[in-house]
Amino acid sequence: MDIGKVSIIVPCYKQAVYLPETLDSVLLQTYSNWECIIVNDGSPDNTDEVVQRYANQDTRFKYVKQQNRGLATARNIGIKRSQGEYILPLDADDLIGPTYLEKAVSHFELFPETKLVYCKAELFGAQKMYWDLPTYDYDSFIWENCIFCSAVYRRRDYDQTSGYNVNMVHGNEDWDFWLSLLKKEDIVYRIDEILFYYRVKDSSMSTKLGKFYLEENLIQLYNNHPEIYNPYKDRIIYYHNFISEVTGLKDELSRIRGSHAYRLGKYMLRPVSWLKKKHK
Repeated sequence: MDIGKVSIIVPCYKQAVYLPETLDSVLLQTYSNWECIIVNDGSPDNTDEVVQRYANQDTRFKYVKQQNRGLATARNIGIKRSQGEYILPLDADDLIGPTYLEKAVSHFELFPETKLVYCKAELFGAQKMYWDLPTYDYDSFIWENCIFCSAVYRRRDYDQTSGYNVNMVHGNEDWDFWLSLLKKEDIVYRIDEILFYYRVKDSSMSTKLGKFYLEENLIQLYNNHPEIYNPYKDRIIYYHNFISEVTGLKDELSRIRGSHAYRLGKYMLRPVSWLKKKHK
């Protein structure tokens, strides 16, 4: 293990178009003791070509290829190949600010009892705005994730977990990992500066799938961490029954609105609506 080195782990699947911008943000770091391991997760695009260009430019870029096995596996493989004291996961379409590594490592050195360091964040791409995440508090965190995937932690702490859980196949694998990594008494520090940039894409399939699979993800999360959630079993059952009822009502409303009778009735009532507006 190289003391002080940060291993940046970049899984890549169909993100070659964004990858250069991400790797450029790594090159711009004011802290130079890093390695960047790009894991090609069976991507069918020109990821090979992009990575080779950067690896030829700087030997700190390392490359791993595998058949498509998912984000969690790609992160785990990258971390297993890493040599650094610290780990920073970074998705292949996101960016980090130039001083992120420097400020994170500096905090760990000044306060070695710290378990995890992250920062303020901003959305860019289809939306550009401050990402107003809740302040970290463990009791709230177990119900709502407020730490994005690109936080810095020690490799030795990763080794005390089972890594990123491959059963989180539809997202939230970062939240699941934080729950494995952190205990209530652990110290989590947020740098009071925007140093992470999360790319938002127009009507992306991942966003739609994320919403569709949200309840499934939560159930899997609860099952992965019974030591945390078993005391709240009654609350969880009540919540999911409520969500199921609301979803059922929404589906029924959608079915009614899509019916021929509803559309015909709406068409026939148009003159009445026009008269009501006219005589207000």
